[in-house]
Amino acid sequence: MSDTHELVPMGRSSIPIAHMRKVFRPADVEKRLDRLPSKEHETLRSTYERMLEKGPERFQVKPSGLPAMHHLYEELPNFTEVLDDVRRQLALCQDSRDALEITPMLLLGPPGIGKTHFAREISQLLGTGLGFISMSSLTAGWVLSGASSQWKGARPGKVFDTLVEGAYANPVMVVDEIDKARGEHAYDPLGALYSLLEHDTAQQFTDEFAEVAIDASQVIWVATANDERAIPEPILNRMNVFEVHAPDRDAARTIARRLYVGIRGQHDWGRHFDEEPGEAVLERMAGVAPREMRRAWMTGFGNARLDGRGSVELCDLPDFGSRKSPLGFVQ
Repeated sequence: MSDTHELVPMGRSSIPIAHMRKVFRPADVEKRLDRLPSKEHETLRSTYERMLEKGPERFQVKPSGLPAMHHLYEELPNFTEVLDDVRRQLALCQDSRDALEITPMLLLGPPGIGKTHFAREISQLLGTGLGFISMSSLTAGWVLSGASSQWKGARPGKVFDTLVEGAYANPVMVVDEIDKARGEHAYDPLGALYSLLEHDTAQQFTDEFAEVAIDASQVIWVATANDERAIPEPILNRMNVFEVHAPDRDAARTIARRLYVGIRGQHDWGRHFDEEPGEAVLERMAGVAPREMRRAWMTGFGNARLDGRGSVELCDLPDFGSRKSPLGFVQ
């Protein structure tokens, strides 16, 4: 049987081509399983049995050609530099036997400008899986790399889970708000990244819980941060760093309009509303952070519907001044 497959198209990318890649060696798992005491370490035993049940092969995907990206340039106009870099790297592997290779990237910028949304869109563009870790809510160093099975309540880390439980050898792994990672005692929440961000060492990444080497060398890393000063220099040196700014007013209007049209088109109730938003409403929405726009449009649609109207008006939008001011546009 051939080790090359075509998968169903995802999002608006071209058809992904997939090779099968082993992310662990079953013999290593069997050896660890055989050494376990018969009535101990049930969680670890279950993990090994699950690995053998699923098998070691995962899809390693890449677009069959250079995918159409115009929609991303329109939806994310403040990410042009990042999109250009992704496009260059995609061009290198098209029409070749080379695997998809994307240099780890760090997106720096203020809250609410679409950094996490960008990462999700890249996953859809490439036709691969997605793993997500919010570092702002984590305090232990084992979240990425797992905790020793000797500890009560221990479990594998997020990298292991994403590769072993997922379908892909090259998922997009989002490390959100990496600058807010906090450690406990001797644990460094970013410690695992020193090896995971290096291709050679990532090939033999060992989760501390499972203690079986897995191949994490194909993972596509996207980190987001508000302030690079809190990130260790060795991490920064392993990534392409991009400063992403808030969209200017024209770009913000474009984003707001596309969101209106997109939300309207995704719902059956959208047929009750105008195809395009009014100028006054669009101008108001242009001053709202991209992260807030979807919620604001949903509130506007709902209020207009309650009032029996097919047009969203200024009075339908939430009162943005009633709470902390959202990020505005760039002059």
